[in-house]
Amino acid sequence: MPTVEPQTDVNAEEIFELDSRYVMGTYARRRVVFVRGEGTTLYDSEGRAYLDFLAGIAVASVGHCHPRIAEAIAKQAHTLMHVSNLFHNAHQAKLAKRLCELTGMERVFFCNSGAEANEAALKIARKWGKQQRGDNCYEIITFHGSFHGRTLGTVTATAQPKYQKPFEPLVPGFHYAPLNDINAFRALLSERTCAVMIEPIQGESGIHPCDPDFLRAVRALCDEAKVLLIFDEVQCGLGRTGHFLGSQALGVQGDIVTLAKGIADGFPMGACLARGEAAYTLVPGDHGSTFAGQPLACAAALATLDVLEKEHLMERAAEIGAYFLERLRALQQAYPNRIKEVRGLGLMVGVELMQPKARAVLDSLFQQGIVANAIGDSTLRFVPPLVVTKADCDRVVQALQYALQPAL
Repeated sequence: MPTVEPQTDVNAEEIFELDSRYVMGTYARRRVVFVRGEGTTLYDSEGRAYLDFLAGIAVASVGHCHPRIAEAIAKQAHTLMHVSNLFHNAHQAKLAKRLCELTGMERVFFCNSGAEANEAALKIARKWGKQQRGDNCYEIITFHGSFHGRTLGTVTATAQPKYQKPFEPLVPGFHYAPLNDINAFRALLSERTCAVMIEPIQGESGIHPCDPDFLRAVRALCDEAKVLLIFDEVQCGLGRTGHFLGSQALGVQGDIVTLAKGIADGFPMGACLARGEAAYTLVPGDHGSTFAGQPLACAAALATLDVLEKEHLMERAAEIGAYFLERLRALQQAYPNRIKEVRGLGLMVGVELMQPKARAVLDSLFQQGIVANAIGDSTLRFVPPLVVTKADCDRVVQALQYALQPAL
């Protein structure tokens, strides 16, 4: 594993002890302290270098500490970091225009995370439904295996009992359909339905893309029933599929789109975008956020969009993603009793194992200097920065091949 000089002012054991004592135990952390990042590489406190194929879970979209983004943040930090949304700021208006042009939407509500973006979408949908068909039009359909956030509203929208059970009773008015089953979806539509929320590619359940024909059929049924179609693009948006939106890659347009994660390359930001009547549903007093769309976050996001476009990273994601999937599927053919399925689009890839050994494989990858993560017991997730190379993909495939030997 490559190394550099350790960061002597960081004592890893002290950090582990402080974390254990003072931080709520909501994460099963690996015992490592990362202190620096550059491009696709992370460095820990001992000076060890790691190839990052997780990117903070699809967050460091243009790589760690990209010079253009670091410069934009530093410059803005010396001028104006925050101003209330009771006033205008130039960066927010310019960013809204850029995002609308890239998505085909009309207006934006800025926030700080994906969960907040999805909460805004749910509130828009419910108010819109009541305006259209009265107080009983408030129900929302989501899909088994989905993940929409950890607030009480978005965890209700998340159709996975393991996330919901500790927090019951949940928010009323949600129904769940199997993914890619148009008949089951159709059966849930009613006069009480105001919206459908769906991820074009489900991330947290193991990288499950929607079938394009299914998504087009959902769009048609929403039009017929006059129901809003919400695309949760928090993980699959921002160029990861080779298009700015995952729904664009699958050829369908939503009425509302939510973004976060890679929108500002690691600086906390989210956005809920809408078109048509949905874009004009919220009025002053309906919704808000203290920190949302502040100048510092918007400067980071504008710089991130510049890098995405000027370095042609969306096109790169399509090319390198196709290569990575090809290499992984070749590995699957070589080890059919170890790899069950390789799924994904662009640089959003899941590898499902034949046995529940994902964490053992993950440990081996980490020991070889590869950062990824496991979804459940059997699926590995790879969502690297969009600046990865074919050589990086080759290294991960080689490391995975080695990991499969003893682990399985």
